[in-house]
Amino acid sequence: MFAYVISLLLGALGFLLVARLLPGFEIRGGFRSAFVVALVYGILKMLMQKVLIVVTLPMVILSLGLFILVINGFLLWLTDKLLERFEVKNFATLALGTLLLAAFDFAARAIITGGTIF
Repeated sequence: MFAYVISLLLGALGFLLVARLLPGFEIRGGFRSAFVVALVYGILKMLMQKVLIVVTLPMVILSLGLFILVINGFLLWLTDKLLERFEVKNFATLALGTLLLAAFDFAARAIITGGTIF
């Protein structure tokens, strides 16, 4: 349970960091808004990512797993559409935001698990 809370806090921090780095990636409000965005994104990822990977398995295999970034981008876009306090302006910002969030998630998982990522 404690690891989930830490993961959620690091996710909110990641969203704030990406919002600082990318001009079209906006979170209206402070850390509380970023926390809500990270919570909704995390729930969408938990509920839909595995199903989408199975549905698009041939694409995932042919792209050697890189298609998972497309799935994460779709989930980020869906989060944008569900929340008024979060907005991604265009496709390029969505793509870069997805890459940065994936890198931040990778680093956060390494911190939480003590270096064992896989």
